[in-house]
Amino acid sequence: MEPRNQTRVSEFILLGLSEEAEVQPLLFGIFLSMYLVTFIGNLLIILTIITDSHLHTPMYFFLSNLSFADICFTSTTIPKMLVNIQMQSKVISYEGCLSQIYFFMVFGRLDNFLLTVMAYDRFVAICHPLHYMVIMNPKICGLLLLESYLLSILDSLLHDLMIWRLSFCTELEIPHFFCELNQVVHLACSDTFLNDLVMYIANGFLVIIPLIAIILSYSKIVSSILRISSAGGKYKAFSTCGSHLSVVLLFYGTFLGVYLSSSATQNPRKTAIASVMYTVVTPMLNPFIYSLRNKDIKQALKKFFSCKTLST
Repeated sequence: MEPRNQTRVSEFILLGLSEEAEVQPLLFGIFLSMYLVTFIGNLLIILTIITDSHLHTPMYFFLSNLSFADICFTSTTIPKMLVNIQMQSKVISYEGCLSQIYFFMVFGRLDNFLLTVMAYDRFVAICHPLHYMVIMNPKICGLLLLESYLLSILDSLLHDLMIWRLSFCTELEIPHFFCELNQVVHLACSDTFLNDLVMYIANGFLVIIPLIAIILSYSKIVSSILRISSAGGKYKAFSTCGSHLSVVLLFYGTFLGVYLSSSATQNPRKTAIASVMYTVVTPMLNPFIYSLRNKDIKQALKKFFSCKTLST
């Protein structure tokens, strides 16, 4: 029977990371553990920043929003994957798939923009320390956060609307554990040239340009730090941006690694496994990077837990 075009489908099939039945309980346990660690770790960062007045600064304001974005980012994919494994089902509705694409892109883009804003914050703090509180005032911080959300929402909405115009065939299997934009688009029977063009342009403007901005910010930061005469001053300056730089390297390293590997290989299942790095592992590691490498966060966490212990 030949595939039959239809303007609207009712559901897609998520093939997941493995189709072997004996592997499913192991996958469920691993991803449930990773999701709980991600959720609890990032929630602790948010609560610590909210409750400690010493952390009410622009850097930690953006960090709390990054932790919120990471919680939402993983919550768009992992719970559905866990439900499908538990229910022994691979189905996701058409509306559910589009919603997953939308929210996954919103919070993925938001992560990207927040890391860029945080790089700018570190640039101002190190290169223009005397004007830091004037430049990074509450109004500017609020506007930067609002712009990050608006750009993320508008970009995600554009891609979702572009999918609505497509017609799909009866071949609706997605070799992934979530509805990944590129793979969903290429399941369509209708022409996807415009969708591909929009994806390339959006990635060029909303991924490459922020990455260039981060690189420029850190080139200025390194140049400024190298001009500091004392070794102690250099160490203190580096320590204020060490955690953020580690997160940036992890985020872009895993994202670009998956992108390049997907271009090099035609095996979508291997690409799905590799994408676990930036969709699950990176958001899980971010709280550990900030809590282990950042002295202020470590002290605030100790204070937070000591207060909780005393209150009980």
